[in-house]
Amino acid sequence: MVYVFLADGFEEVEALCPVDLMRRAGIEVTTVSINKTTAVRGSHNILVHADTTAAALGNAGRTADGLECVLLPGGMPGTAHLDEDETVNSFLSAASLTGAYIAAICAAPSILGRRGLLEGREATCYPGFEDRLRGARLSDKRVVRDGNIITAVAMGASAEFALEIILALRGLDTANKVKESVFV
Repeated sequence: MVYVFLADGFEEVEALCPVDLMRRAGIEVTTVSINKTTAVRGSHNILVHADTTAAALGNAGRTADGLECVLLPGGMPGTAHLDEDETVNSFLSAASLTGAYIAAICAAPSILGRRGLLEGREATCYPGFEDRLRGARLSDKRVVRDGNIITAVAMGASAEFALEIILALRGLDTANKVKESVFV
């Protein structure tokens, strides 16, 4: 299961493009609002209804069987809201302990940097957030996978980011099939 956390002010394409492509790949994805309701308003005023809320999940991340990946889209102030959320922290801790993938794009890799999850790892982020990737080896690549951490630079890399997650979770054949089906 992939959990995609959404907070008011999230970058819509950075969340929804990966959700779309992962579902095309047959990956089970749950979108999670950190708001009190499933309604989440993106940074470009697009209203999205998540599958569930963080409150409904609680600290389930600590014991979530089948946790494959935690995905954090960027956007501001969405990234700041995600950084403060207890359930997001619970799921990041669980993923770190179990070796599940952690994927963050744009400003969201700063959340990983603040928690020390990028220490000694290659990572990328939106320009201007590099100083927040504590301990990371900064990369100029658009998408970087280092171990169980996948980072991407910005909204324009959302499809590449999604395909890298699919590659990590389901392998090259599945990633290529999805790529061929959408990039015709």
